[in-house]
Amino acid sequence: MTSPVSPSDHVSPRAALPAAHYAASRHAAWLGAAAIVTDEVGRVLLVHPTYREDDSWLLPGGVVEPGEHPHVTCRREITEELGLDLPLSAVLAVHSFAPHHPDLQPATACPGEIRFVFDGGTLRPDQVEAIRLPREELSEYAFLETRDAVQRLRPVDGQIMLAAYRARLGNTATVHLADGRHILDVPALDRHDVHVRYRPLWDSPLHRGPVPGPLPVQQAWAWCFVPDGRVVLVADPGPRGALPMLPGGTVEKTDATPEDTLHREAAVEAQLTLTDPVRLGWVLDETGEVHGGVGSNARLRLAARVTAIRPTAVDPATGRPFARLLATPAQAAALLGWGPPGARQSQLAAETARERWGLPTARSAAIEEIPAEGMRLS
Repeated sequence: MTSPVSPSDHVSPRAALPAAHYAASRHAAWLGAAAIVTDEVGRVLLVHPTYREDDSWLLPGGVVEPGEHPHVTCRREITEELGLDLPLSAVLAVHSFAPHHPDLQPATACPGEIRFVFDGGTLRPDQVEAIRLPREELSEYAFLETRDAVQRLRPVDGQIMLAAYRARLGNTATVHLADGRHILDVPALDRHDVHVRYRPLWDSPLHRGPVPGPLPVQQAWAWCFVPDGRVVLVADPGPRGALPMLPGGTVEKTDATPEDTLHREAAVEAQLTLTDPVRLGWVLDETGEVHGGVGSNARLRLAARVTAIRPTAVDPATGRPFARLLATPAQAAALLGWGPPGARQSQLAAETARERWGLPTARSAAIEEIPAEGMRLS
């Protein structure tokens, strides 16, 4: 028995269009490709084009030529602009740019643009030294903190850069954007406007032995582990975005030990209950400028196990709640901007958590926000 046949099963109205009419009915857009490239402490590479009237900067990349795939464009442009041949490890963002967007230069006849942003990786110091610019096209380059980078980019370019870089930091899926805005769920780093906390001082090496007797301990910070091997970060929101940090803080006169400081600050800032803190080592602060120029002092680094996470509360020192994030130790090190020393310290903390408490090593996970109501830990 045959099924009834509808006239529409034989001929599609669109298929009946002449080829030229059908082609004209399809959406047309430019294609672009760019890359997030960073230095070892997490600053983003921008280039300064000579041809932009508004003096704005760009991520390395360019326009896709006819018949070219975006990933081929990106590698070609990086080679042409920087003199480097860099592998691309992931598509971080896909962005849809509408015609007549206010960030377009006046009188630009743009039908819209689809831009792919790739992960160009982290440059070693020798690769940075090897950068060579085409002077007729680019006048200079700079590695910038993201909060400074957005000031040099057009607003929509800054939004794309931040979303793409945070996708890399947070290990989220490719983000999809329209006119600089997320069209799907907003990841935690974007939701709280989190930036890498670049601190050159904290690139100092970690001393594993006891703090020398004459050297005062001014600060105590800890890698605070939850049962799945991730650590807690807190981020203080501000007018220029939120900067992440490990739980901990300044040693007060009322604290009998730096461990007391850690317990107090973790409870106030992140509503954490900690147990069994272990000293990993200390970092030398030669000037103590952050404490009013007190001179040489030690910043203690510890690891601790989180036994409870209570509901969000307002921090009495700032009058606002901190964002609380769960990240792998490696992700936390990248967000803290400590460079290779920070990566080594995160590995030491993870090894300590595994050996002392039997916790797993968290290697690949998306950064998540701790719920406002807190978490029950198994």
